[in-house]
Amino acid sequence: MQAEQLKNTLEAILFSAERPLSILHLLDYFDPSEQVNRQEIKAAVDELQNDYRNRGIELIEVNRGYRFQTRQEYKDWVSKHWKERPPKYSRALLETLAIIAYRQPITRAEIEDIRGVSVSSNIIKTLEERSWIRVIGHKAVPGRPSMLGTTREFLDYFNLKSLDELPTLVDLIKVKELNLS
Repeated sequence: MQAEQLKNTLEAILFSAERPLSILHLLDYFDPSEQVNRQEIKAAVDELQNDYRNRGIELIEVNRGYRFQTRQEYKDWVSKHWKERPPKYSRALLETLAIIAYRQPITRAEIEDIRGVSVSSNIIKTLEERSWIRVIGHKAVPGRPSMLGTTREFLDYFNLKSLDELPTLVDLIKVKELNLS
């Protein structure tokens, strides 16, 4: 398959995909007789990213692979497509999610110790329904409480390739200080 045809084919696949696709997933779209390899797919994806560098949409890499998305600076216009407002999340929900992301694996009791208040079942339920957290095991203590951790969907939703891309505590303190000024 010629390079331009491969690039156009990958563009169509990625544009129509419902979820991010990795290089290996993209390779599965091609018959072995087409003799397409990982390096060619990676080169074509890199070229696509370059092609979309100064456009209204971009091809980005997240934890599970590559996806097209609207650039952040156009969100105010694009959001007018939807009459519904995006869900507003409570401070308690966001605090709980942050604690899980930074301290995982963690039990509900440990989250409550950190927050100093009990964690509503609705918060855990909402986070699980969003597929942002899941039970990743059970702690070897009496009662065997569930240990919670984040999911790949969490990383994809927040445009992260890995948890290492979460802001550090120092960065968060700087942002808070700027907002208080």
